[in-house]
Amino acid sequence: MKSVKVFGPGCRRCDSAVKMVRDTATALGIDVDVVKVVDPKSIAQAGVMATPGIAVDGKLVHSGGLPDPEKLQSWLRG
Repeated sequence: MKSVKVFGPGCRRCDSAVKMVRDTATALGIDVDVVKVVDPKSIAQAGVMATPGIAVDGKLVHSGGLPDPEKLQSWLRG
């Protein structure tokens, strides 16, 4: 199972990123545990400079805006 954290204050883009991760994982048949991180201190400690940020298995892979769908697939498969 992949562990995915989506970092953001709860804005519409951050919610869309969570949905995008879940939908992509479902389409790929990958089990994911998606956690939404909204605490500003935790977001900063993760190194996220712009939200939404996405970490897969503890590694920050994206920061700022919605990710490219193909890159998201690659991160989840990785």
